[in-house]
Amino acid sequence: MRRLEADVCVVGAGFSGLMAARRLSEAGKHVIVLEARDRVGGRVHTVTEAGAVLDLGGQWVGPTQDRINGFAAEIGARTFVTYGEGSHLYASRSPAGASGKPKRFKGTIPPLDPWSLAWLGYGWAELDRRAKKVPLDAPWTAPRAREWDGQTVASFLDRHVRAEPARRMFRIAIEAVFACDPEDLSLLHALFYIHSAGKLDLLLSTDAGAQRDRFVNGMQPVAEELAKRVKGEIVQGAAVRSISQDASSVVVVASTVSVRAKRAVVAIPPTLAGRIDYSPALPADRDQLTQRVPQGSVIKCLAVYDEPFWRKQWLTGQSISEVGPCHLTFDASPASGSPGVLLGFVEGGAARALARQPLAERRTSVLECFARAFGGRARRPEHYVDKSWADEPFSRGCYAGYLPPGVWTSHGSALRAPIGRLHWAGTETATRWNGYIDGALESGVRAATEILKEER
Repeated sequence: MRRLEADVCVVGAGFSGLMAARRLSEAGKHVIVLEARDRVGGRVHTVTEAGAVLDLGGQWVGPTQDRINGFAAEIGARTFVTYGEGSHLYASRSPAGASGKPKRFKGTIPPLDPWSLAWLGYGWAELDRRAKKVPLDAPWTAPRAREWDGQTVASFLDRHVRAEPARRMFRIAIEAVFACDPEDLSLLHALFYIHSAGKLDLLLSTDAGAQRDRFVNGMQPVAEELAKRVKGEIVQGAAVRSISQDASSVVVVASTVSVRAKRAVVAIPPTLAGRIDYSPALPADRDQLTQRVPQGSVIKCLAVYDEPFWRKQWLTGQSISEVGPCHLTFDASPASGSPGVLLGFVEGGAARALARQPLAERRTSVLECFARAFGGRARRPEHYVDKSWADEPFSRGCYAGYLPPGVWTSHGSALRAPIGRLHWAGTETATRWNGYIDGALESGVRAATEILKEER
């Protein structure tokens, strides 16, 4: 085993860990980054298959995500707008559970009946209104924190959205944003998350929201460029097993290397951070927190065709279906427009169920969803690939960790607070754009700033 020394050891080479390492190394600190995978980027993973650049993990950026957009401008990474010319499709579910005929629409809201649209608009506005009252740096101090943290989003929908079609749309929206079911999610966490982005529409829109832009060469090359700006060693294939600290140093032990440093940044999801062996043991509050922040469940599915045939029908490739397992699709074709790529998401309980099936059965289920929206040609891609992020040993889920009821108000103050010489980063600790790459970058800057203040 290699034995190294540094000023700071960073655990995790996702965007948060890389940004912390960059800031610290630029300030003159000797930094060593330990990454369990054989690549940098964490929950982004770009591959080239069947002649297409495919992002199997995070891929989008949008307005007000100033850190990731600023870094992209710094490195000259080119973006293009998510394809949106034409109409989207919406298919409702019959009382018997069958999929209805897809209807065309434009904008974010599908063509519901007037009664349902009214309740959808009311619930939407009520969530935005309440979200503004949740302090981003301390959600547990919101005026109605205990009340909101004591209920799920499903409870909110049952009480405040009285039209069933509107509730079904909200369920799809919650699954799309959090990769979990509304029954699993604290209302307080949902409100914090909405405020973190600005408003609910920004979390869901491709026109002016978080899904507006994609990188021409995919997201992982952006992470690789950030890694190049770290003035220190990045050790891959180094899964951290234990961290010990005393009054003067930290020792981080991985599978292939150990690092003695003055301080450490743990930049991995809380549930993974909780699996590290700490000496002395973490305070109960922090340990209890890590037991209560599960990762979302999502399978990202991509089908490659010789052309984006749906565009000839004046369709955007974006669809909403009340019948699963895949409720949402997008056009994920490259900037050139060729080949054509349809992207679908399976999330929450549906993702857990589908992940238990062999790949061939998953493929059939997903392509059937594509075909219901875009016709029989969608069943015959030239290539299909999917990625179940819950099966990833060094992610255990995506898009991010979410907080079930009661966690913010009982353990929320332990999320970012340093413990001795340990500092916490990761998009789950961000205040702005929590759960996104932009939030990951924010958290890395914060952790680096904490250390620089202590080590002046």
